[in-house]
Amino acid sequence: MKKTLLVIAVSLFLPLSAELLTLESAIDKALQNYPDIQASSLKIESATLGSKSATSAYLPQINLNANYNLTQTYVFPVAGQFNTIDNSSWSVGVNLKQKIWDFKKTTLQIEATDIDKSIAKLSLEDSKALLAYKVKSLYQLIVLDSEAIKVHEKDILTKEAYYEQAKALVKEGLKTDADASRFLSALYGAKDSLANSQTLYAKAKNSLSLYMGEAIIDKTTFEHTTFIDSNSELNNNIEKQLLEKNYQLKIAQKSIEKNHLLHKSMRASHFGSVDAIASYTHLDTLNSYDSKLAGIVLNVPLYTGGKTSAEVEKAQVASNIALAVLLSKKLQLQEEIESLLLDLAHFYKTLEAKEAQLHSAQQTQNVLDARYKEGLATYIEVLDASSVVLSAELALLETEYQISMVYKRVEYLEGKIK
Repeated sequence: MKKTLLVIAVSLFLPLSAELLTLESAIDKALQNYPDIQASSLKIESATLGSKSATSAYLPQINLNANYNLTQTYVFPVAGQFNTIDNSSWSVGVNLKQKIWDFKKTTLQIEATDIDKSIAKLSLEDSKALLAYKVKSLYQLIVLDSEAIKVHEKDILTKEAYYEQAKALVKEGLKTDADASRFLSALYGAKDSLANSQTLYAKAKNSLSLYMGEAIIDKTTFEHTTFIDSNSELNNNIEKQLLEKNYQLKIAQKSIEKNHLLHKSMRASHFGSVDAIASYTHLDTLNSYDSKLAGIVLNVPLYTGGKTSAEVEKAQVASNIALAVLLSKKLQLQEEIESLLLDLAHFYKTLEAKEAQLHSAQQTQNVLDARYKEGLATYIEVLDASSVVLSAELALLETEYQISMVYKRVEYLEGKIK
């Protein structure tokens, strides 16, 4: 009675001790801990500071100046002659400069830095979507490997049963030792295949734990949902949707806008700027006095050694490069979409064939099992049928996984996280 109660208590406790890791939870933890996301967030902060720096050009610029000269030669006329005297001197003052107009050069730079912030935000969202895609891939791979482990475990049980059956038939003189030896060899091969699947499962789980930033305990369980969502389908407008929503294309478009503004800003540099200036300085030389200044200054660059022209041309080239990048990314996206659609159509046909193949292989295996017991089939035929069933089950799982990955890739290209 006590032993029965202990077994019941243990059976009740074990399910509770297992921890379910959902796909949504895995994505949330990766988004919270993965360094790439943190780096992208810092880029937004950097772009914000860059915008503040550009805006400061329209604010008053105030500087404090001070100097001390241990000795300085002064020249002054006395009775028609120039005399000199050496004396120490010092001065302290403050000056102010306020930009009045620079032909929108600064305004255009501020607008460009605002676009930098938008690009940083889009990059963060793209990084999140890409990370989510990687987590989904690893999570689905874990589920695939766990299902493959079940298939190999079932195959081991089948081959163990074949081996025990062969040994019994050998004792009865109905089969030879070759039958038992061949089934034993097949059993060892099945165990090796199981070990390989277990290793792949462990690797996928370890990779997922690195993305999440925390270890996944051995008792962790995963959602064994079907690989193919019955509600998932790609409509006829999928290419148009992806071209509108893809973050990489949005970033490329923003880059064109930014470089266009910078080009216009550099062109405005040719016209210079109008600034208001003011200063107040106290000087203590041979005489002590205060100096005041207030006025407006026009600065027009007449010759800069070709620097300004080169910067304008450089900005124009950057605009052309940004446009070429956008067109290139658009072509790459269209190519990938068309490739995914072709793969999807192929995988669905493969899925139908694999399902039929598995059904046929299972029927054949059942017939040969019965024929082997009656001495009408050889162990080679039985093992071949078993191998065909195993291959069909694994191929079916792999096809379902590939279909799932097509949908997950489309979700990333569309910018979806969950």
